[in-house]
Amino acid sequence: MSTQAPTRPRTVPLATPPARAGGLLAIAGLLLVVCLSSIAYGSLKIPIGDVIEALIDPRDVDQHAVVRDARLPRTLIGISVGAALGVAGAVIQGMTRNPLADPGILGIEAGAAFMVVVAIFLLGVSTVAGYAWFALAGAAVAGVLVYSIGASGGSRTAPINLALAGAAVAALLVALTSAVLAIDANVLNQYRFWIVGSVAGRELDVLIGTLPFLGLGFLLAFASGRSLNALALGEDVARSLGQRVRLNQAIISAAFILLTGGAVAVAGPIVFVGLTVPHAARALIGPDYRWLLPYCALLGAILLLVADVIGRVVARPSEVDVGIIMAVVGTPVFIALVRRRTFEL
Repeated sequence: MSTQAPTRPRTVPLATPPARAGGLLAIAGLLLVVCLSSIAYGSLKIPIGDVIEALIDPRDVDQHAVVRDARLPRTLIGISVGAALGVAGAVIQGMTRNPLADPGILGIEAGAAFMVVVAIFLLGVSTVAGYAWFALAGAAVAGVLVYSIGASGGSRTAPINLALAGAAVAALLVALTSAVLAIDANVLNQYRFWIVGSVAGRELDVLIGTLPFLGLGFLLAFASGRSLNALALGEDVARSLGQRVRLNQAIISAAFILLTGGAVAVAGPIVFVGLTVPHAARALIGPDYRWLLPYCALLGAILLLVADVIGRVVARPSEVDVGIIMAVVGTPVFIALVRRRTFEL
């Protein structure tokens, strides 16, 4: 009779609360360094000392103007978008119990893209600030539609239904978007600058306008840490622990819609941040969502800023949009995740 050795539980480097708190502080310090690098590096390299001087005591000189008017807003947008996508990826993976889920799984990005195309085609909208509100509205409508369809199958299968409904709605919206683009070449010319995903050329006013939605999304997500821990054990176990499963799923879905919709409204669709960041965070601290979500916020911001800096320096004096850099970096990571036989959620 053959016996099989019991599987050892996977250890994580930061397993205790003090270690996790220390790790969070260390990552926050790393984010500060990355922020300074994001402001300093680009087609024009600015010394770190001048960057700090421009932030503390700005003067009317060219380098300080670049920092104040271009690099600082771009960095703030990168932090906000990266953090939002990282947290959105974590909550959707936890709620659907799908380790390969990312912010595109519920058709949010497809809904935003469709509304941007409609705004260009029917209303003649031609600015990023104008796109943002239509993208946010499209993301919200698509999210509500998908949740309504997915949750109608009963609470036990809601996560599976959400994923299937998201795929179906996304496919429909992509087809409608393609149909509009095929009709009008002018719409395509404007749309292609938004769809690539970028934090360049975005005004700070666009971010400020979406901050209430992002802030509410973060609040709902961080408040759902215990609920996500319970849902990870299965819906029946969650109910036995006193969780209101359907209500919790609705709150988590709202957080996901707000975070993804706000991020897409500001920067356009940027792939793989929401997929890769939660897996990196779990490798550090394990699957406890009370710690996982803050880690995902910081790691998402770092990843997006690093990708943006790479895009600025690899093709000087031109730039490669951060959406393209993330696609190049994220594709091999996605393939590696698919090839793994087990995942931890």
